[in-house]
Amino acid sequence: MTQSTIAGMNTPPAPYSFAGLFIDGAWRAGNAGSVLEVNNPYSNERLAELHQANLADVDRAYNAAQSAQAQWEQSLPGERAAVMRRAVEILDARHGEVLDWLIRESGSTRMKAEMEWGAARAIILDASVLPAQVYGRIIAGDIPGKENRIYRNPVGVVAVISPWNWPLHLTCRTLAPAIALGNAVVVKPASETPITGGLLIARIFEEAGLPAGVLNVVVGDPAVIGDGFVQHPIPRVVSFTGSLGVGRRIASNIASSPRLKKMMLELGGNAPLVVLEDADLELAVHAAVVSKFLHQGQICVIANRILVHATLYDEFVERYVARVQNLKVGNPDDPDTVIGPLISQKQLLSVQRSISAANAEGARQRLGGPADGLIVPPHVFDRITPNMLIGRNELFGPVAPIIAFYSDAEALHMANDTEFGLSSAVFSRDIARAQRFAAGLKTGMSHINDITAVDLPNMPFGGEKNSGLGRFGSEGLIHELTTEHWMSVQHVPRQYPF
Repeated sequence: MTQSTIAGMNTPPAPYSFAGLFIDGAWRAGNAGSVLEVNNPYSNERLAELHQANLADVDRAYNAAQSAQAQWEQSLPGERAAVMRRAVEILDARHGEVLDWLIRESGSTRMKAEMEWGAARAIILDASVLPAQVYGRIIAGDIPGKENRIYRNPVGVVAVISPWNWPLHLTCRTLAPAIALGNAVVVKPASETPITGGLLIARIFEEAGLPAGVLNVVVGDPAVIGDGFVQHPIPRVVSFTGSLGVGRRIASNIASSPRLKKMMLELGGNAPLVVLEDADLELAVHAAVVSKFLHQGQICVIANRILVHATLYDEFVERYVARVQNLKVGNPDDPDTVIGPLISQKQLLSVQRSISAANAEGARQRLGGPADGLIVPPHVFDRITPNMLIGRNELFGPVAPIIAFYSDAEALHMANDTEFGLSSAVFSRDIARAQRFAAGLKTGMSHINDITAVDLPNMPFGGEKNSGLGRFGSEGLIHELTTEHWMSVQHVPRQYPF
């Protein structure tokens, strides 16, 4: 029970502080001998200084998780569900505090922070019902007198490597279901967001009464602990959200690990948003703006390529530019700001290279401007050909390419002409036509007359091709984070062949 609910009190709980890693139920300094400085990407304010982990700290965290998991697995489903519900109560009581950390650490605008808080809350609440949804079964077989019982058990220890763009949400979407299903978890959050991607969540679950060792968070330089975190023999599942390059390295490390592991990889996106000639133009424009510029375009399911039928193209571009140029750019803490800072100087340079390449290749820049610190104003480009880099590459920033097509077949080819296949969207007043088009998209998710960035805790979130392996969402996570044990009972003696 949180302080805000004790004896009817309405006073907010004392704010959290962060000065160490969370291993085996204790807050302690890491032993790498280096300090991670956590800064606000908008103001450059120093938020925290964390002594980073070395491989001995990683080993300590995994051993604590393995030890605690054996007992946690034996806890009653209702006990695990109760911890999840208490975590939701704490999220509610600390709503403003969580928003503040998301804004200050990850550069979230206030509206995006609200969305992320709501997504994390929904995930933990959904996880509270998972313990009662795990069931075994009895299957008939072709051996006389044999009863085949299938039991479903936790995998054991789950490793989570989370990204910096939606750190609270994308850590919780594996962490909460894993714990609810009887597993223990070790998290390595992104170095840009160690608090909202790990330590803040650890504080919440510690306050919710989660037993020591079931959740551990190690913060460290990927060059020091990255490979060892994945190759360690204890975790049975590695869940990673991030770039294709890092995903390939993780897969390679798992292949050379002393113990085989399951992988859950959510990688690049490059999502197409397709506007057919019979679309509701105003709806399509509005959705395409939100799809592209939510969180400065730093989302894997952002509308990376906007494909518009040639008969609508000019009017679409004019309406799109008019709407985008009115988006507020600046302080992410202001409630009406849409475009806040990019996460880092590295990300800024990447976005600036994409803008320079687009101009060099002859795309027409309809909107844009110079960066102010880490804030890049929204850029819109048209007159793009499919062979231009801006029309092919994933753009992790506020840069919108609008590309014309002349037929459904051409649009479908352009939409699928990428190594990625995460999300997609298609706009048409004819739902049956849109469904036929969506059925041809080689993506894990397609949304008709809606934005590309849709994520619900009970839906199968994941991609095709190089966008990753596995599915998030409650039903998929039950399969990913548990394992089946076939136990047979021979009730009458068998006739053996010799």
